[in-house]
Amino acid sequence: MTNQFPTPPNLPRIVRVPTPAFLRRQSPAVRYLVLAVGGILLAGGLWAAWKWHSLHNGMPKLPTNIAELWDANREPAIEFVDANGVTVAVKGPRYGRAIDVKDLPRHVPQAFLAAEDKRFYQHDGADEAAIARAALSNAAAGETVSGASTITQQVVKNLVLHSGQTMQRKAQEITLARQLEKKMTKDEILSLYLNRIYFGSGLYGIDAASRYYFGKAPDQITIAEAALLAALPKAPSKLNLRENLAGAKDRQSYVLREMRAERFISREEEKAALDADISIITPPVYDAELGYVIDVATERLAAVMPRVPGDAVVTLTIDPKLQARVQQRITERMKKDGPAAKAGQAAALILGKDGRVVAMTGGTNYKASPFNRVTQAKRQPGSSFKPFVYALALEDGYSPYDVFNDRPISIGKWKPVNYNGEYIGPMTLSEALTRSTNTVAAELGNESNPARVIDLAKRFGIRSEMQPFPSLALGSQEVNLWEITGAYGVFQSGGKRMEPWIIAKVTDTRGNVLFEQPATEPERVYAEDYAADMNAMLTRVVNASIGTGQKARFGAWTVAGKTGTSQDWRDAWFIGFTSAYVGGVWVGNDDDSAMNRVTGGGLPADLWSDIMEIAHEDKKPAPLFGAGRALVLSPDAEDRIAFYRGLAQAFGSASGGTVTASTGGGIVQQVE
Repeated sequence: MTNQFPTPPNLPRIVRVPTPAFLRRQSPAVRYLVLAVGGILLAGGLWAAWKWHSLHNGMPKLPTNIAELWDANREPAIEFVDANGVTVAVKGPRYGRAIDVKDLPRHVPQAFLAAEDKRFYQHDGADEAAIARAALSNAAAGETVSGASTITQQVVKNLVLHSGQTMQRKAQEITLARQLEKKMTKDEILSLYLNRIYFGSGLYGIDAASRYYFGKAPDQITIAEAALLAALPKAPSKLNLRENLAGAKDRQSYVLREMRAERFISREEEKAALDADISIITPPVYDAELGYVIDVATERLAAVMPRVPGDAVVTLTIDPKLQARVQQRITERMKKDGPAAKAGQAAALILGKDGRVVAMTGGTNYKASPFNRVTQAKRQPGSSFKPFVYALALEDGYSPYDVFNDRPISIGKWKPVNYNGEYIGPMTLSEALTRSTNTVAAELGNESNPARVIDLAKRFGIRSEMQPFPSLALGSQEVNLWEITGAYGVFQSGGKRMEPWIIAKVTDTRGNVLFEQPATEPERVYAEDYAADMNAMLTRVVNASIGTGQKARFGAWTVAGKTGTSQDWRDAWFIGFTSAYVGGVWVGNDDDSAMNRVTGGGLPADLWSDIMEIAHEDKKPAPLFGAGRALVLSPDAEDRIAFYRGLAQAFGSASGGTVTASTGGGIVQQVE
């Protein structure tokens, strides 16, 4: 009979696994025991594989470029140094300079090996014997008293992994440590460890710790000092050398004992180190008033570098001793003279011939007010802006000895008046600048076109936004001290743009140069001949008997510059230069309140003289470019000016229109 229910064709076939021959020969009990053991081993293997996978799940990878470990997990820090490499300020933790273990005396790395990892040069990154000993110690104590981490594991833990105490982290630490040992030599790993280990008090790396505690480089420390530093990584905060030297010395004795046990030192060396006096230096105190400089340098650092490294070392242009003396002088003078002048603040900037900032004072007290009045405050420069109007007039063909008429004028609805409210008639442009005559400057600016004056000011380096109003010629548009001082550098340099700079170089702690101020030829923005004429006129502002800047004189140096006073005596300025430096001083109040009739030729010029005298100490006076063009008019020219001035004074405005004339060949000599 045909089967009415055939077997479905797709059912799987049952495969019988034959029992091994040796089991068939055993009794049933033995067979069951073997199968049970096999099942347990299989399950154990599967569990171990699962556990391995779970412990290493999400494990980070070592960077392809091992050099990246130097920057890994680093808290951002910036160290500021002067031109001699002396640290003047630190923002964030201190890392010190990178060192190579090969450059250290043998006892220095040996102290750390004795304290942390005696078999460092024998194991493959993890030390099984140490792990077993630690496990027994922890079991006996009933708590974790030993971690058995090798130096390589500590490097991995600090730079790659998180710091949590978990079995997963420990397993990953061991695996990554063994991987790291295949990518780096032992000396490279030990160097990385010594440069990145934490020593407490915000100190990372042996160079920072050695200099901070002992005042010396790590290649100069003794056995006793090396053992004391090696004691710190165990408990860096607890064993702070300034707060718990006794506790650190207890740990030091252990390190020395282990060094002797490893035959790194002799018994005599151990005893000598134990008995040695340890001198902990007074912690360095950085000048808080450098805050103005540091803030500006930090801002400029972000501008010159797209990515600032976590261990940046910034070389500043300032001279710290000069900076401190300038700050002190400004503070003292304002404390003495400020109250009577009803002036609460002052700011100063001194630039070298190449634009480097050698000193900068953003206020009288950084702690009380970190607001920087050199770079952040925008105020009306008053007549200190006039040189840019005169500079454009020379480009337009005027001569310093062309004559304009000082008289009441109107430019639209605006009627500029002189500071003293008086008008004295015809005068040369040079005399008008020397006297700081408003009417002549306003007329010049209007004839040249205020928009073109703005263009020239920007060409010279002023970046503040300005509007082409006629009053621009008298300094009604706000600028800051940084930019206007730099702009005066165009005159001093003979027509080349001067861009102030405060960062000379940026490196990392390994000495890699990341930025360096380029030594490029400055851009010419003004004709040399015109710059010489401007310098001659600006020299008269300071040296002529009618000049407004006479208080800026000092020593045997030739000084050129210009005073400035804003409306209602809210701001007073003196910007000037010698052949060595360009400098600017501002005096005023943060709330823009009026001072007690303080003008640029008073307290600011006096302060400028004070700080410039300090800056020029030990320098031999040198002639100023263009100052020798201080010209004397012939008697005929003087007579013509006197005649026109007499007419103007006699008839006032009846003469109608502007008196503009030429001295016409009236130059008889040049005076040096």
